[in-house]
Amino acid sequence: MTTPPPQGNPFAQGQPAGQPQAPYPPQGGYPQQPGQPGFPPQGAAPYAPVPPQPTGRKLSFKTIKNIAIVIAVAGIAIGGYITSRDDANTASVGDCMHRGSTNDNNPDLEVVECSDAKAQYEVLAKIEGSYLTQTLASSKCEAEAKDFQYTYTESGDGKDFLLCLKDKK
Repeated sequence: MTTPPPQGNPFAQGQPAGQPQAPYPPQGGYPQQPGQPGFPPQGAAPYAPVPPQPTGRKLSFKTIKNIAIVIAVAGIAIGGYITSRDDANTASVGDCMHRGSTNDNNPDLEVVECSDAKAQYEVLAKIEGSYLTQTLASSKCEAEAKDFQYTYTESGDGKDFLLCLKDKK
């Protein structure tokens, strides 16, 4: 009579049939101790972690160019405003004026302090409107300021006006 083959592990010799075998030990031999060199713990990457990227963004050339253009335009606008603050169109009665150019077609009048040595003229009247001829401007100044000596008209900047001036004493 023959014996039936053993159940379970066919290579288990010398063990009675039907006996469970002991489990195999872990493949690494001894368990990994924390802080010890060797293989990383289960689930960890086998390399050093990547440091986080800095949060700041690099500015592209296009962005820098656009910022420079905005600053340049703003600078020109502010400069134009500052230089135009003392133009003839800001003058009022009692202000003193300085002539910046010898050109009669564009005398470049600007408002100055009356105590300033550059003050040449005093504004006697400022009249809104367009006065295309010298005769019309003079007759209007005669009606508004009897002792005027000079007329200055400006038009084309949106506000047309006439200044009646006399020499500053």
